[in-house]
Amino acid sequence: MSKHEILKRYFGYDTFRNAQETLIDSILEGKDTLGIMPTGAGKSLCYQIPALMMDGITLVISPLISLMKDQVGSLNQAGIHAAYLNSSLTASQYYKALGLARQGRYPIIYVAPERLITEEFLDFAINSRITMVAVDEAHCISQWGQDFRPSYLKILEFIEKLPTRPVISAFTATATKEVRDDIIDILQLRDPTVMTTGFDRGNLYFGVMNVRDRYGAIRNYLETHRGESGIIYCLTRKHVEEMCRRLREDGFGVTKYHAGLGDEERRRNQDDFIYDRVPIIIATSAFGMGIDKSNVRFVLHFGMPKNLESYYQEAGRAGRDGEPAECILYYAGQDVITDQLFIDNNQDNQELDPVTRQIVRERDLERLRKMTFYCFTNECLRDYILKYFGEYGSNYCGNCSNCLTQFEETDVTEIARALVGCVNTSRQRYGTTVIIDTVHGADTAKIRNYRMNQNPFYGALAKAPTYRIRQVLNHLQLKEYLTVTNDEYAVVKLTPNSGEILDREDHRIIMKLAKETERSGPAKEKRSKKSQPGQESFTEKEKSLFEQLRALRSEIAREEKVPPYIVFSDKTLTHMCVVKPGTKAEMLTVSGVGEFKFEKYGARFLERIRSAQ
Repeated sequence: MSKHEILKRYFGYDTFRNAQETLIDSILEGKDTLGIMPTGAGKSLCYQIPALMMDGITLVISPLISLMKDQVGSLNQAGIHAAYLNSSLTASQYYKALGLARQGRYPIIYVAPERLITEEFLDFAINSRITMVAVDEAHCISQWGQDFRPSYLKILEFIEKLPTRPVISAFTATATKEVRDDIIDILQLRDPTVMTTGFDRGNLYFGVMNVRDRYGAIRNYLETHRGESGIIYCLTRKHVEEMCRRLREDGFGVTKYHAGLGDEERRRNQDDFIYDRVPIIIATSAFGMGIDKSNVRFVLHFGMPKNLESYYQEAGRAGRDGEPAECILYYAGQDVITDQLFIDNNQDNQELDPVTRQIVRERDLERLRKMTFYCFTNECLRDYILKYFGEYGSNYCGNCSNCLTQFEETDVTEIARALVGCVNTSRQRYGTTVIIDTVHGADTAKIRNYRMNQNPFYGALAKAPTYRIRQVLNHLQLKEYLTVTNDEYAVVKLTPNSGEILDREDHRIIMKLAKETERSGPAKEKRSKKSQPGQESFTEKEKSLFEQLRALRSEIAREEKVPPYIVFSDKTLTHMCVVKPGTKAEMLTVSGVGEFKFEKYGARFLERIRSAQ
């Protein structure tokens, strides 16, 4: 079969998405290939389709058991023989799968990197025809990546032991230029085809909220999104447990996931979420990589992740079906301290030498600083993320909390001069709290002990609200007029740009500040409109049909013992409601319905659609 025939028969799509065909053609031409594509852009098809067209076996290196199970389950449901080899299998299951692999039963085999150089697996690989090694979540190979895994460094050692070098392909959703270069160097890709399709996820709404009662804000959000599937990320296990307990007490269907739970409880809770038995999961960052649940309508963060790579990857688990979804970060200043503790106590890099470990720590703190800027910038949030990954947009997306807030430009030069002057005259020795308290004229023991009440700028901004002084101080860091050290005490320091404020009378600092009376209105209206996935124009009858199709999907999923989204995605069900197919030919025009799935499920869905007319 041709690549287009495979795309339609097994995956139910008529056309390839942006860059998919280029990446597939590159692999089929025998070229090493690197694809950097946002979550939900269809990376897996880029190696799965060539695997079905090439003679021999494709090994997919994958970091998590849940990712492998999900991918293999989807392939088997589509009529493609695939298997995974990892620690979740018993010894007898492992050797049985390996025996079938030796017989050529599976064109695609998912394997954990730790398994690669074991004696049994190496014997299989050396005596089989491995035509491609596809490295999924390839950023894990780079120590500059947010999920660096030393086990990924075994991949090259494994490839070098094979009698014939296979095609090597690598894919990731989040990679800065440094990580991209690292992937190419460490995997020793030969003259690779490198495609970056762009990091933008236009269907996602991005928001940042700095509120006193974060739990109350999240509870209110969930009240207005009843019945929708979502993920709530917390920084610590303690927060996960507390959030789960309180939401259950308030009547919400939630479950939890963190590394402190037993293996069986984690598996059961994850399955409850994936199989739609529970709509909401509350989790630490231990949850989610490779989870392909397509109908997640929101991802909320109770606390700020330690870098933008992690945030964008976690937020990207929303709206994988391409329908509107929301990503909201509930931020507090304490989050920075928590994240710094995580960085300082990081146990993942113990294999590195002390000098390299210190370099990695400094990189991590710099990434935390840029993550913090995301939380207090007044510019377009989407544009901030894209710039971080090396893309440049228009600085207005119309679908983030900043773009939907009305701002006015305000001259904050007086506040800026007092802050920079205070840092200068105190000889750059103090942190943000001391500087703010000094210019505000606070009479505290710390200010008296440090003799900052004798500083020439003491009380210079006594009439300005503290929150406004802090906003301007954050803005000065964002624009690099000031910086804060990454050491234990986080001291405010001058920069080469500070002189423009200190020495130039004509230099003005203009800052976008939200109009207080307009702060929540437009964004709230936009979000509520966006929250219904692809059904804004549905009639009541079509909404009823959609729910009937969901019920049928759940029924089939229980029979097949697979997650509902593996049967059909919400997007496919929505398209069925629009097309209202009455025949096989019409059903095959629905996005996501291929020949194989039609043979399995098509008649039942056609019957349900007919009965609803």
